[in-house]
Amino acid sequence: MTPQSTFTIMAPIDPRREPELLELLSSMNEAPGQAKGDNALVPFAQLDTLHFARFVILDDKTLEDVRVYDLEVPTYPRYLAFLGDVDGDPTAFLEELVQKSEQGLRAIFSCCEGFEQGTDLAGWMKDHDTRVIANYVNCRGRTVRRIREETALKQALDEYLHTHEAVLGGDPPREILAKLQKFVADEKSAGRLTLSVDDPTPVGWWIRNALHLVGVPLLLLVALPILIVVAPVLVIRLRYLEKTDAELCARVDQAHSDALAFLEDRDVTNQFNAMASRKLGFVRLVTLLGVLATVDYAARHLVRPGRLGRIRTIHFARWVLLDGKRRGTFFSNYDGTVESYMDDFINKAGFGLNAIFCNAIGYPRTNWLVRDGCQDEQKYRNFLRRHTLPSQVWYKAYPGLTAVDLERNRRIREGLESSSMTEQAIRDWVALL
Repeated sequence: MTPQSTFTIMAPIDPRREPELLELLSSMNEAPGQAKGDNALVPFAQLDTLHFARFVILDDKTLEDVRVYDLEVPTYPRYLAFLGDVDGDPTAFLEELVQKSEQGLRAIFSCCEGFEQGTDLAGWMKDHDTRVIANYVNCRGRTVRRIREETALKQALDEYLHTHEAVLGGDPPREILAKLQKFVADEKSAGRLTLSVDDPTPVGWWIRNALHLVGVPLLLLVALPILIVVAPVLVIRLRYLEKTDAELCARVDQAHSDALAFLEDRDVTNQFNAMASRKLGFVRLVTLLGVLATVDYAARHLVRPGRLGRIRTIHFARWVLLDGKRRGTFFSNYDGTVESYMDDFINKAGFGLNAIFCNAIGYPRTNWLVRDGCQDEQKYRNFLRRHTLPSQVWYKAYPGLTAVDLERNRRIREGLESSSMTEQAIRDWVALL
């Protein structure tokens, strides 16, 4: 198994160079916000282990929300964020990226503060790779190579079934399976299909994952005496804060909403970026860090592959804190419309949504951390749209395929390669076709 990893490069933009930066990013697209795989600056399609990538200018339009605390509006730089989801080691990926797109990356990053003509590009990107505090992968070990091979397999089976429909129509499921297995074996022998064997899982990954699996509960066990004393105080204080939290859920500016909609629904998958300032105080900081650590642990060790809670439409997602943890960002790649995406979170993961985002200034008031909040759907939708940012450039390695499609293709392949299945399992497998 090849595990997936991320990179999240963030750097302040030189304000004088921002118009040039916008022009460069726009030149990478074949449609608004949609990258050309073979664009001249960063030819994403040449990077065989890259699932998703994007360039986003983090221009937070909600900084004035701190006025509800009678505070002056802070001054933060506008960041350029370059992030991606890749198979295997992110350092090795970035080295390949530099080899294939050094001049283009230099042109883009020269618009950032501190990047000079002679800057070591690989070292600079490594220095600006920002820690992800919580990460979600739809199906760990499902590589870009595997996705493309299983997609080709599904297409070959569809064509075979279409041309042999009259012959196969009356066959029992087990005979259909046997004929399709023979067809696939013949296609592989002829070199028309490739179904590669997964690479071995790196030993280092197994060790790190096992240490994380065991280490986090052990740390909690060691800290339990302190938590027993401190937790009730924190919970009571949190409940007091919830009762007095300001809500900033006015309807979003229509021009902003229209600009976001203009970039959406150009594929079955969409990109999503949200940014907000954290509510003030130690209690909110501890709550946010604790919840995100729990999300990260659950995503790595507890949730079923292909599901974030009960949500099946998210390919990759991550949470990143910046500016001394005073602000947070959330990035994801999801299937369907933004409306269905919000509905999924409200109806299938509302408690988790509340636990995380209730720590953002202006979020609809929660009750004991996980109740209420997003259940007021109009307030939640207004809040989220206010904090959503567009991606200037977004790339997907397998357009037209949803996460459910990828799962179906995996099951089809596994059925073909299985040496023994029950009659019911074969019937279920045939139904996938």
